[in-house]
Amino acid sequence: MPPPPVVELVGAGYAYEDGPAVLSGVDFAVPQGRSIALLGRNGSGKTTMLRLLSGGLRCASGRLRLAGEDVSYDRAGLTRLRTTVQLVVQDPDDQLFAASVGQDVSFGPMNLGLPEEEVRVRVRESLEALDITALEDRPTHLLSYGQRKRAAIAGAVAMRPRVLIMDEPTAGLDPHGQERLLDVLDRLRASGTTVVMATHDVDLALRWADEAAVLAPDGLRTGPVAELLADRSLLEAARLRRPWGMAVAAALRARGLLAAGAPGPRTPEELDEWASAVGPAAG
Repeated sequence: MPPPPVVELVGAGYAYEDGPAVLSGVDFAVPQGRSIALLGRNGSGKTTMLRLLSGGLRCASGRLRLAGEDVSYDRAGLTRLRTTVQLVVQDPDDQLFAASVGQDVSFGPMNLGLPEEEVRVRVRESLEALDITALEDRPTHLLSYGQRKRAAIAGAVAMRPRVLIMDEPTAGLDPHGQERLLDVLDRLRASGTTVVMATHDVDLALRWADEAAVLAPDGLRTGPVAELLADRSLLEAARLRRPWGMAVAAALRARGLLAAGAPGPRTPEELDEWASAVGPAAG
């Protein structure tokens, strides 16, 4: 029997005060060792789902389960949840509050009552993981936007969560900043951290994720990312566009340049590499 998901929403629903239901009857499981893209248009409920998973909001209906057990929302239950699941919000200025990067990253481990030496180790490892060791003593208000993003992630990583949840982590970053962040996420995944990313960027999802969860008007659909993003009716219902890589692959197959079932390029760079590889062979 497979192990239970690390964290799971079961029949979850939520509505903000004096408003309609944002989510209803959502089943969403996060297994260990996967990278998951949570997709949907703006206002579809992605951020609400993330806050339910991390305990920032409490399910109005249904329940949140951690390692197969219902989460209790008392101090002990929430501490257990937040040492397993960490949320990084979209705007780092909503998360950073200490005077320096090192102080901010150390806040979570210190709140766990860890020994001072253990806190120092976690801060150092987190700064190294995010490639911002040189910024440890830098005032947070003097950081660039991309540096603030990475500092906020470092604070979550210092808690050593099994699941790292991120809300639109590439929003506001230039292309170079996006690539640096994706490199960081790849390293975290390689070290065993499960990453869930909310985004409306279908190209990023296709390139980065193993699995996808798509919020559409008729509910949540989950499955392998390439399978879901090939479903034109689902994309239309969710108001998401077709991924660039899938459109290119379809055009190549239609012209007999790419075998049926063969993976197509997901980025312009991969298209260049593919063209360079097939060019001599075609000639």
